[in-house]
Amino acid sequence: MGRPLLTQKDKELLSNTTPNLDESAFTKPDRHRLFPAVGATHPPRLLLLYGSVRERSYSRLLTFEAARLLQKMGAETRIFDPQGLPQPDGAPEDHPKVQELRELVQWAEGMVWTSPERHGAMSSILKSQIDWIPLSIGAVRPTQGKTLAVMQVCGGSQSFNAVNQMRVLGRWMRMLTIPNQSSVAKAFMEFDDNNRMKPSSYYERVVDVMEELVKFTLLTRDSKDYLTDRYSERRESAEELSKRVNQRSI
Repeated sequence: MGRPLLTQKDKELLSNTTPNLDESAFTKPDRHRLFPAVGATHPPRLLLLYGSVRERSYSRLLTFEAARLLQKMGAETRIFDPQGLPQPDGAPEDHPKVQELRELVQWAEGMVWTSPERHGAMSSILKSQIDWIPLSIGAVRPTQGKTLAVMQVCGGSQSFNAVNQMRVLGRWMRMLTIPNQSSVAKAFMEFDDNNRMKPSSYYERVVDVMEELVKFTLLTRDSKDYLTDRYSERRESAEELSKRVNQRSI
């Protein structure tokens, strides 16, 4: 006879007991909270960032093209101009450009990041914008649970280094990065003399990405707080509250 599929010890290990679980902070996922009965009716609010300040910046032109598409899809868009934004930690947080960026991030329900690829990486200009966005402002996490689409423009053949890096940053900022993305090869050939993107498979991909972003934003914006609600943070908050309540003196 062969070895039993599960030994008694295995069965004990697999028993439905969780002695290390804090039951007071544990909740079962609730599908009803994922789909609230009453949802927001205003247009999706989307902020677009680009990563170059060149006079003819292809990441900016691609951003403008994306904004037109988003508006046509019913979204409200705002574009941040990085011109004049200081280097991270190179100015106080009350710098006007820093405040402008942070207010836009708090306003937005989703974002589009578009960067040129430079030396095999996203540009420092886009990274500086992201670095000025704190993980929390007071008790508010300005990016948590918000949607994100990433795009890049290439000076040569198609690459995905910049979008891959931006995906890592999006996850670090606790954003919901959509599956689709855009990488435009030889971007200098993809825009006409009027700075409009030419018809191509690259343009169609941009349409796809923006369409997906709007759908994901509509799908998640009413439940983003629940989607990002975490057991470990509920437990930590409960411990902190207990310490405050039970402290001997104030």
